[in-house]
Amino acid sequence: MNKSFLCIVSVLFFISNVFAQKDRVENLPNKDKKKIHYGYYLGINKKGFKVSYEIDNSFVNVEEKYGFNIGLVLGYNINDNLNLRLEPGLSSNSKTLTFSNPTIPDTENDRVRDVPATYFRIPLLLQFRTNRLDNMRAFVIGGVSYDYNFSSNQKNSDDNYDGEFRMKTNNFMYEVGLGVDFYLPYFKFSPSIRGIFAINNELVRDDNPSSPWTVPIDYFGTRGVFLNLTFE
Repeated sequence: MNKSFLCIVSVLFFISNVFAQKDRVENLPNKDKKKIHYGYYLGINKKGFKVSYEIDNSFVNVEEKYGFNIGLVLGYNINDNLNLRLEPGLSSNSKTLTFSNPTIPDTENDRVRDVPATYFRIPLLLQFRTNRLDNMRAFVIGGVSYDYNFSSNQKNSDDNYDGEFRMKTNNFMYEVGLGVDFYLPYFKFSPSIRGIFAINNELVRDDNPSSPWTVPIDYFGTRGVFLNLTFE
């Protein structure tokens, strides 16, 4: 996760340096004077899980993988520096879990679970922007989101005894990030990096109250890094 963060930050700095070298012609001088504005975004993500335990001799290894994000932007300019944003969209990703609880049989079918997840996300965010400098301005952004997990299997009668790892359908996240607005001749381009963190416990416990897969786990929640490219 730390390597992904450093890589994405490096990309943002590279893009910033490229645009900083352009001729100083002010593009879209009235772009941020409109109260309501629209756009869309696309990007990549790398998601995993934060796991805490009630039993010390249990461990879940999470293999983090890359996925994609896509969605729309509806923004309201409170003033020149504050922007309220609604960013509904889809986020898709998959992870592989490997359980090391000694009471679980030592076979791949019992210890390994693939966890695909496609979320419909509705983030409500507040963006604080610096004053514009030529054709760019930096910003920080943060807020909360409601996330509907299409792949949760929460109502599935099968659980880990049948090879199914279940997660909750309705979830809440918070996110924080930073980015840069670049004003191009015909549109505004805004790369940003976000950290995404689950608020609630997403784990659906197995029906057996002594399940070696879910009893040792105290908390199980999504965390990830998003790189979004926004066009307005």
